[in-house]
Amino acid sequence: MARPPRFDTSLLLDAAVQLAAASGPSGVTMSAVAAAAGAPSGSLYHRFAGRSALLAEVWLRTVERFQEGYFTALKSSPDPRSAGRAAARHVVAWCRAHPKEAALLLYGAESFGRDGWSADHLRRADEGNRRVYATVTELAAALGATGTQDTEQVALAVIDVPLSLVRRHLRGGSPLPGHAEELAERCTDALLGGPGGRD
Repeated sequence: MARPPRFDTSLLLDAAVQLAAASGPSGVTMSAVAAAAGAPSGSLYHRFAGRSALLAEVWLRTVERFQEGYFTALKSSPDPRSAGRAAARHVVAWCRAHPKEAALLLYGAESFGRDGWSADHLRRADEGNRRVYATVTELAAALGATGTQDTEQVALAVIDVPLSLVRRHLRGGSPLPGHAEELAERCTDALLGGPGGRD
C-alpha cells in the first residue's frame, strides 16, 4: 500500500490561507508556504505549477467553501424573504466561524492574480459567479422583481449589506459583535420589502 503524502494539498492551502490573512496576497509565495507548512519546496511544485496556480487554488477553495453554504441558505425556504434572511445570516456566521478565510476574501480575485490564472481556474471562478447571479436573480423574481433596479436591490440585500458589516469589523481589527447576524438579517429583510416596501 502506498504511503499517503505527508504534505497534502489541503495542508499546503491551509498554510497559504494563514499567510494571506496575516500579510495579504503578496505574502503567499511558494517558499513562504513551504516554510509555514514545514514542507520542502518540491512538495509545492509537485502540486502547483507555480505561484499563479497556488494563488488561484487558495482563492477558489475559499470562495467555493463559502458559496456551498450560501447556496444552501438561499434555497432553505420556499418563502423568498426567509431565504434571503438566511443568506444574510450565513454571510456573517461563516465569516465569524472562518475569520482568516473571510479576511482573504476582502481582497478580491484580482489581488490573487486572476489575470494570470489558467483557463481551468478561470472557468471555475466564472461558473461560481454565474451561479451566484442566477440564484440571486431567481430570488428576485420570486420576490416580484420587475426590472433591473429591483434585482439590484435584492443583490444589495443578500450580498452587499452583510458583507459590508463584516468588512467594517475585519478591516478595523475588531471582532464581529454578537448581534451581527441579527442586524444583517434585519437590514436585509427591510430591503427585501421592495422599493418603498413590497409589503
